[in-house]
Amino acid sequence: MLYELLYSLYVYFTPFNVFRYITFRTALAALTAMLITFIIAPRVIKWLKKISMIQQIRDDGPQTHMNKAGTPTMGGIIIIIAITVSMLMWGNITNLYVLSVLFSLICFGLIGFIDDYLKAVKKNPKGLKARYKFGGQVFFATILSIFLYMNPQDPFNTVLSIPFFKKWLVDLGMFYVPFAVFVIVGSSNAVNLTDGIDGLAIGLVAIATIVNGALVYLSGHVVFANYLQVLYIPGIGELTVFCGAMLGASLGFLWYNAYPAQVFMGDVGSLSLGGCLGTLAVVTKHEIVLAVVGGIFVLETLSVVLQVLSFKLTGKRVFKMAPIHHHFELKGWAEPKVIVRFWIIGIILALFSLATLKLR
Repeated sequence: MLYELLYSLYVYFTPFNVFRYITFRTALAALTAMLITFIIAPRVIKWLKKISMIQQIRDDGPQTHMNKAGTPTMGGIIIIIAITVSMLMWGNITNLYVLSVLFSLICFGLIGFIDDYLKAVKKNPKGLKARYKFGGQVFFATILSIFLYMNPQDPFNTVLSIPFFKKWLVDLGMFYVPFAVFVIVGSSNAVNLTDGIDGLAIGLVAIATIVNGALVYLSGHVVFANYLQVLYIPGIGELTVFCGAMLGASLGFLWYNAYPAQVFMGDVGSLSLGGCLGTLAVVTKHEIVLAVVGGIFVLETLSVVLQVLSFKLTGKRVFKMAPIHHHFELKGWAEPKVIVRFWIIGIILALFSLATLKLR
């Protein structure tokens, strides 16, 4: 941890004392992750093309997607590397909460990596079998949830906070673990379903990360937490640095993933980032707020569920195609228009989520 080394030098040069501040290290983490992304992305993209790690394009989707053939996938590796290296430099990786989100990032990324590898290299259009993919997610989420459940540092480890109310807390008790598993796995899959057009998912992840960064900082600051009547959780403020790294990596990747994309992040990126968002929500006790700030992710997931149920029960489809972003494409919306409008909605939901902190 580079920051500890630099901070230890403050006895010789007082300005080095700045490294003790979370806000300063968060800015450094964001800039570092973005810089790492810019440095390694061109090389990784070239390497992915060389090994034929190419995204398989569905022929039953919008025909405009056919010109994406040949675009490399598995670019989420870039994001994971950028976040991890940035955290090793500026974060306190002995912090239990930091270890939790890093565990989520790497383990869910591993599942996505296997899925992408089977699709691109082994030419298996279905990738990792659903029971193994979902089973792996539940397995890692359960380990993480039990770890958080047994965390002695968290005085509210089984509590669910209700937005808009100061002291309306629901103690889930033994049901905390399955609930946390549901949130983490659900968030991971929701981001995965949203990752269907250039830059959509990673842009929404960046927006949600900003909100999560604000929430973990406030929850870890005793003065702000008491003023805003949110749960004060000692040590959780260090996750602000992680959110900074995640934001920097997301914006850096967006540079290459923006329409027309030079690389797709694949399941290795979407599953890992979604898992991190779910983990952050569980740790801060803002699971319901996550459903609001990630409203587009929720909408995308519900569109798939409704489409499947409707077709099985009635033989008819509710949407032209699911997830819902494809529905609007088939209605004639240009891909960039869908992306930007969904981002705008994401920003509105993010602002509303932050408003819940004061409207209590």
